[in-house]
Amino acid sequence: MKKFSRLFLTNLVLLFLFTGCQKTSSQTWEDVKTAGRYLNRGFDALIGRYDDSKPVHSDNDFESPEEGHYIGLNEADLKTSMQHSDAAIAQSKYLPGEKGGVVPNLTAFKEPQNNLKSLFNTLHFATDDHIVRSREDLTTVHKIALYLKKHSNSYVCIEGHCDERAPSAYNMALGSRRANQVRVLLIKQGVSVDRLYPISYGKEKPLSFGHAKVDWDKNRRCEFKLYTKNTAHR
Repeated sequence: MKKFSRLFLTNLVLLFLFTGCQKTSSQTWEDVKTAGRYLNRGFDALIGRYDDSKPVHSDNDFESPEEGHYIGLNEADLKTSMQHSDAAIAQSKYLPGEKGGVVPNLTAFKEPQNNLKSLFNTLHFATDDHIVRSREDLTTVHKIALYLKKHSNSYVCIEGHCDERAPSAYNMALGSRRANQVRVLLIKQGVSVDRLYPISYGKEKPLSFGHAKVDWDKNRRCEFKLYTKNTAHR
């Protein structure tokens, strides 16, 4: 009887998914994801007697999506609107300090001084996020781009940092995403790819050593180091 009920439930969900008007891939995915949950929860879920949602009250309540809630792209997706949505951007031709390169190693990159200190402001990020979202930070990126386009002998190291939570390897990857996100924004505003060097320090260089939310907010950041090449004899 139990086997028959599950088979009936499966057929009922499949009938619901694949009948009626034609849907987009994203709509179909939402249906499939929902149906997958229902099949696992039983008939109570279908009639609304099961609720697996829960409120998130703080950063500590953050959880990653369940593994079963992902779906791969198909060939049609890759050939249509997604093809140019996030085009790859080449890396710099030379690494800092590399023989034959145009800039020395990263120890030559220094914190911006004097009037440049207020231009190269530190950018901040939300928990587990690498996107520059605030209007203030986006304005900072735009001003930096304008400066770099006017000063072709200036090179920038973009440092990605994280707060103390999560493993070191995870934070190194997240810091890299933050630094590269800023790099991409600058490139899209006309700065040469060969003048930007992203690097991640993960959680290894905190600004604040406390363990409260205010400390974490300060440490989730991108900072800038500047190197200006002497062109007087060129």
